[in-house]
Amino acid sequence: MTTFPALLQRELSRDPGRPLVTFYDHASGERTELSVTTYANWVAKAASLLVEEHDLERGDALCLDLPAHWLGPVFLGAAWSAGLVVVGPEEAPTADAVVCGPASLPGHAARAGDVPVLACALLPMGVRFAEALPEGVHDVGVEIWGQPDAFIAFDPPEADDPAVRAPGLALSQSELWSAAAAGTLVTDGGRLLSAANPASPPEIATFTEPLARGGSLVLVAHPDPARLESTSADERVTDRDQSTRS
Repeated sequence: MTTFPALLQRELSRDPGRPLVTFYDHASGERTELSVTTYANWVAKAASLLVEEHDLERGDALCLDLPAHWLGPVFLGAAWSAGLVVVGPEEAPTADAVVCGPASLPGHAARAGDVPVLACALLPMGVRFAEALPEGVHDVGVEIWGQPDAFIAFDPPEADDPAVRAPGLALSQSELWSAAAAGTLVTDGGRLLSAANPASPPEIATFTEPLARGGSLVLVAHPDPARLESTSADERVTDRDQSTRS
């Protein structure tokens, strides 16, 4: 598979009901699980939000400045569905749009008059912020719900389109998925337990490898070392990365 849309379609055809992303927040007690189908629906909504509502085009740069959260993989998929290149916060000043969380919003709000700044409240079920946002900032929890559950790019991504860019890292879509398929974080069909942030380019393999290898990610925010073993057992984890090992 050389593009994200082709890979996601393969997984939808193969086993659409299996878990793909299971998210825990040990601090709040939240648990959210996205099957392949549910994940694909969220990706479609997010891609439509970026392209149809905010006019992003293939080749544009999307800055993801989110903490470890299930919306990180969603916006990764949305970006790659539309042929966008994902960049980190260090490239925010030149990015064509920004997706951020509450903690990073103050650093991006000033650009809201120049580029789309989309803020995620990071509350359960992807709901809106309880408080008013700075002028010009878009609330993902308001705008995403009206988007369709299917997305077909007018200008579809190709294998050599840039997918991710960060200091010391630049991968096309085909390079990204070739690396993911050859990775060693998770066994084929396995479940990876991780507390790393998949929306951060250096940790992006914690999501891409499970997807490419027919597996799934169990993502833990604010990990409690005393609870990691029980979380691992409850979720039938087969592999753990360095972020969840003592």
